[in-house]
Amino acid sequence: MRISLSNSPAYHDTPYHLIRPPDKECSPFMTQFRKVLSIQAGQPASDGAGVKLTRVFGGRGVEQFDPFLMLDEFGSDVPDDYIAGFPPHPHRGFETVTYMLEGRMRHEDHMGNVGLLQGGGVQWMTAARGIIHSEMPEQEEGTMRGFQLWLNLPGKNKLSDASYQDIQPENVPHLTTETGVRVVVLAGHFDDGQVRQAGAVQRPDTEPLYFDFNMPAGSRISPLLPEGHLALLYVYEGSIELEGSEHLVGKRHLARLSDAGDLQISSAQGARVLLIAGKPLREPIVQYGPFVMNTREEIDQALRDFREDRLTA
Repeated sequence: MRISLSNSPAYHDTPYHLIRPPDKECSPFMTQFRKVLSIQAGQPASDGAGVKLTRVFGGRGVEQFDPFLMLDEFGSDVPDDYIAGFPPHPHRGFETVTYMLEGRMRHEDHMGNVGLLQGGGVQWMTAARGIIHSEMPEQEEGTMRGFQLWLNLPGKNKLSDASYQDIQPENVPHLTTETGVRVVVLAGHFDDGQVRQAGAVQRPDTEPLYFDFNMPAGSRISPLLPEGHLALLYVYEGSIELEGSEHLVGKRHLARLSDAGDLQISSAQGARVLLIAGKPLREPIVQYGPFVMNTREEIDQALRDFREDRLTA
């Protein structure tokens, strides 16, 4: 079977773009609420063998999302939009997190792992030194809906052993807050001062938090976030308001927040929202499609390893 780089998400980004770590923001003043630094709309895109999706962020300018590299939303009830899937392709230097809302997707990789990702389930794959895998729909009709997040690895771990974790829906923690918000705790620890819940996955280097909020009309939620963590809010249904900001964040829009202060989210009409937060690595990023390293020389080595069938050795 021919394995192609072009089957991988983000392959068509401009080759060899060097992204330098930003200077840490400093302020002598304490902020009561996290500030909205930017709001951007997700853009229509296509990846893999023609899967239609919304690219929330990724590519140039990704240093402002450190330690995250990319977020895609996929969702359609038209089989032609997703049926071709993602045939075998490589990765090196980061982790992928696939969260399925609806549908069935089968994972297979060079290590012999086979997993069926279903609605409510999570696949956490650490490519590290190298992995070759495929993600193909296990359905010919119906709705396929979910997200894929790319999370960077620190340079010291980019050539460690690859691993794969398939988390079934029944093993993903859920809770409902006192204000009626249903929370899916995918990674890290959720804490709103009233209840604390460990997520399905923990990672020590970037300490990621990954939550899915289902907010009824008129509800609010105030998650506690570590100071210094980048925080992102992606609204995939409805709209939200943020305390201390005049901005309304609407459907398919991403809000990037400052790294300190309190956070209170409310929704007058109801919303579904992803909260993603992590500890920045502040390392140089060089990306060539499915390879993310710290230097161009490391990218060149990844390409040689792939062409010589040594990527996963």
